[in-house]
Amino acid sequence: MRTTMKLLSAVLAVAAATAGTMAFVGMSHAEQIGAVDTVFKWIGPDHKIVVDAYDDPKVPGVTCYVSRAKTGGIKGGLGLAEDRSEASIACQATGTLQFPAPLKQQEDVFTERTSLLFKRLRVVRMVDTKRNALVYMTYSDRVIEGSPQNSVAAVPVPQSTPIPVK
Repeated sequence: MRTTMKLLSAVLAVAAATAGTMAFVGMSHAEQIGAVDTVFKWIGPDHKIVVDAYDDPKVPGVTCYVSRAKTGGIKGGLGLAEDRSEASIACQATGTLQFPAPLKQQEDVFTERTSLLFKRLRVVRMVDTKRNALVYMTYSDRVIEGSPQNSVAAVPVPQSTPIPVK
């Protein structure tokens, strides 16, 4: 009886932590465009590569598409797996570029958890004032050690529209 209660408590704790993680992921405003399976799993979801779209919240008219690995299986289904660090990014002007307020020279634009506690996928925007372009980089970091694997994309801005920088 006592073992069953401990097991039930552990499952409820994992479910609560997973729900908290999923709530945080929802705040990043990602829209899943599609996914492909890479490994079949008998129990739980398959391993996948997902493609998500992120609209830059400070630059209306820019959308970044990030592809990344999503771990499946039992751990992946419960939100306990740690996703791989590899990600790729492509950013495009999907509308008229607008700058409602000056931008920081460099700032985090999107952050999403890729493990229960310690790992995040990040997208950083940098302003290249000399070339009048927005540069977006994606990488993965960890509390103790991040990954040097990264991907970069640039969105050119017409010379007639200078990018306001703080």
